[in-house]
Amino acid sequence: MMFEPTTNIISRIECCRRQETQARTPLEREGWQAEEEGLRDALINGDHTNQYQHGPLCVYGRYVFGLQDGEALIRAAATEQYYGVSPATAAGDFLASCGLARADLDN
Repeated sequence: MMFEPTTNIISRIECCRRQETQARTPLEREGWQAEEEGLRDALINGDHTNQYQHGPLCVYGRYVFGLQDGEALIRAAATEQYYGVSPATAAGDFLASCGLARADLDN
């Protein structure tokens, strides 16, 4: 099964929109809007960092979170497409080649 970054990012955008409607404060609503814009920017290779860095720090953080998370989803899909395996499988294979297991990282 191929990893679809666009589908995952769109699902996250929809989640942000739902959460925005349930926000209790204007700042919380702005945070959800910022995260959504970060995810959209990841899809179109945009960057509105300058727009957010002069506003509330928590809103700026949410924008950066959305942008970086969207970019990570896109990189993960590229990894799967290039190597033919999911990023989780590739990471597990790499750890095994080093003589480690995922549980070793938790300790």
